[in-house]
Amino acid sequence: MTIIIDPQGSGISGNMIIGALVDLGADENKLKEIMEKSAGIVGKVEVNFDKINKNGIDAMYCHVEMLDKKSHVHYNELVDKINGLDLDEDVKKTSLNIFKRMALAESKVHGKSLDEIHFHEVGASDAVADVIGSVWAYYSLNLDEHKIIGLPIAVGGGCVKTSHGILPVPVPAVLEILKDLNFKGGPVSSELATPTGCAIYAELCDEIKEFIPPVKMDEVAYGAGSKDFEHPNVLRLIKSSDINESDEIDVIETNIDHLTGEEIGYLFDVLLDEGASDVSITPIIMKKNRQGSLLKVISRKSKRDELVNLIFKETGSLGIRITPNIHRGLSKREFVKKSYEIEGKSYEVTFKIGYVNGEVISERPEYEDLKKIASESGLSLRKVKELIK
Repeated sequence: MTIIIDPQGSGISGNMIIGALVDLGADENKLKEIMEKSAGIVGKVEVNFDKINKNGIDAMYCHVEMLDKKSHVHYNELVDKINGLDLDEDVKKTSLNIFKRMALAESKVHGKSLDEIHFHEVGASDAVADVIGSVWAYYSLNLDEHKIIGLPIAVGGGCVKTSHGILPVPVPAVLEILKDLNFKGGPVSSELATPTGCAIYAELCDEIKEFIPPVKMDEVAYGAGSKDFEHPNVLRLIKSSDINESDEIDVIETNIDHLTGEEIGYLFDVLLDEGASDVSITPIIMKKNRQGSLLKVISRKSKRDELVNLIFKETGSLGIRITPNIHRGLSKREFVKKSYEIEGKSYEVTFKIGYVNGEVISERPEYEDLKKIASESGLSLRKVKELIK
């Protein structure tokens, strides 16, 4: 499945993303609770969802009202506060990545280090609610298991009043966040793309395209913006099935002969944490009969440069080979949750199901779910695998 984020008509903001995700099926009651509680680390907010009509388009509007305004926080303080929240680790990690994008943009614009960055708009309680709300809804719909494609962002035009004074649209922070991504001016003289919305978009998208690729459309969801124009002020999410069962990847390789086993194991984990699709390490014999290892990383194009820089940093390698645009065949994949009663306790297990030409070729439970059951029940992993069928 592919999710297409379409901000071509009216740009993007945090509450538009949340509205569209609720329209796509995220639980609005749970989301309201998560957003209000999380925003409390900066200031109290009230969150409401309403179905409204924007120039003929029914869309979900997420309204975040700030009930009080506490003093702005430094970036490092905000990181500590988010780490202290009672949220899933993936939600916290992705949210922190988004705030880091905004912090880096602010630091570049103002010529300050991250330690010196004092958040203004991006540190306000509504921004915390928008970021964590968007990320929680994204994971609640299991969108991390599917490809996310972004289309060019309409950024608007004119000028806008900010805490830094009157600035041209797009504001400097938005330009920094959207560096190397596709965007366009207009279609109105107004700010359409906020730093928060752009940072969420940049973090969640696996790939940026100029046009919608060949897909079968399954569902469309709309998130409403707060402003009214002569055109529908909505963000569109398109849920689709891929027509083409192929994928393009980049393969990154380098030979290693100077790292310890522990250092190689650490590198393996770091690469996966930073977005590598797969990592393998193979023992090899190098020149002069030296024993070594071949590191091979499969990467999406959007992650390639980041992973190459990480390999240089962690290995000290003097050369890395990149084979771009390799085509790989992909079976259709579906994730199905099943419930099991084990040792008097109910567990939910996610199965990955693979299809070729409509026939099931594979149906396997996710390892992390089996590991959790084994850890909590005291049963061996082998026994848990026997029970989960």
